[in-house]
Amino acid sequence: MPAKALLLSIRPEFAEMIFGGTKKIELRRLRPKVVRGDWVYVYVASPVKALRGAFLVHKVLEDVPRQLWKKVRKHAGVTRKQFDEYYLGASRGFAIVLETVRALITPIELTILRSRWRCFRPPQSYHYVSTERLSQLGAMSG
Repeated sequence: MPAKALLLSIRPEFAEMIFGGTKKIELRRLRPKVVRGDWVYVYVASPVKALRGAFLVHKVLEDVPRQLWKKVRKHAGVTRKQFDEYYLGASRGFAIVLETVRALITPIELTILRSRWRCFRPPQSYHYVSTERLSQLGAMSG
């Protein structure tokens, strides 16, 4: 198991699609350092403010936005307009293809995260966290 894991901040509507099984690709403007087989932990942004679960990375796609859309449009959970607005001005786009998705039975709310992990801060987009720390929180591990 790697010493660090990726913690992504995802808007509630997209997190619901991920855990509901309809969104199978997570779009990013910057490429996180993940590869096939890595677990990515999902922090659901405001107003939910909770660690909701994780997904296993199948692969990461990279391309110019126009070409990336052709590859992801059926599974990204966004309209073409949303996609174009998100990648406006970007020369490259990235898409994390999800393999296995696991939801926590009870999401860990921000207040609980902070009580168990004094220096916890939700990611603005993403950041890396210690897998040891995640296991201390009671979050699932790969």
